[in-house]
Amino acid sequence: MRSRLFPITDDHIHFDPVNGRGVEAAKDFLHAGGTHIFLVAKPSWSLGIAPVCGADYAKVFDETLRIAGLIRETGLVVFPILGVHPAEISRLAERMSLAEATEVMKGGLDCAVGYIRDGRAIALKSGRPHYEASPEVLAASNDVLSHALELAAGYRCALQIHAESGPCADVVDMAEAAGMPVGRVVKHYGSPDTPLHPSLVARHEAVPVLAHERRPFTMESDFMDENSRPGAVTGPKSVPRITKKLIESGTITEEDCYRIHGETVEKVYGVRITL
Repeated sequence: MRSRLFPITDDHIHFDPVNGRGVEAAKDFLHAGGTHIFLVAKPSWSLGIAPVCGADYAKVFDETLRIAGLIRETGLVVFPILGVHPAEISRLAERMSLAEATEVMKGGLDCAVGYIRDGRAIALKSGRPHYEASPEVLAASNDVLSHALELAAGYRCALQIHAESGPCADVVDMAEAAGMPVGRVVKHYGSPDTPLHPSLVARHEAVPVLAHERRPFTMESDFMDENSRPGAVTGPKSVPRITKKLIESGTITEEDCYRIHGETVEKVYGVRITL
């Protein structure tokens, strides 16, 4: 049954009614006890879109907002996060020069902040390849990431980054150079060793430890909602189910739950979490 005693927020989740289960998967989150989600835009190629300029990403963002509207009808609170997946650089570079790909991605981020300015989204998404890439691609990706940090700082919004495993400690200097508060740079699929804000996959063994230490972090499923990969990375029920099990076992308290799923989320993203 859904609990209204405390919020349960998934910090990074996708729903795709075309390639996945869409609203039905969102209902699984709801019925498991979930209350709020951060709906992250999927990569352009997963929606059959092949951008040639930054404005083409509007098609991705509009589809994300359409899906957000469908999910809100279930009673869930939806916060859209828009941006350009860092793996886009490899896809784009197959069709254009690396310099051109870099500019297209920057243009996509410029497009995304228009939605934030209009109040239709609450945060940006960027990062750098989480796979082996050439020094040239990594340098170009860091250029895109720096642009994202500058935009996030200018628009005073949070930035989720998708990057390699590990702390990504060098992003601290990049954020400071851009005037971006490090505590609002969210390391998606994060780990406790990051100096950025960690968003931990719900099953991460450090969740109880960080809760006990009262360290700020959030929880995510990274559910991709693709029929070709059902349940990847974890299912839509994972955040509420694991949170409730931790409370029921006494591993974390309801106060911890409020802090993780409410207070911390509000501080990082500048939103209100209410029931």
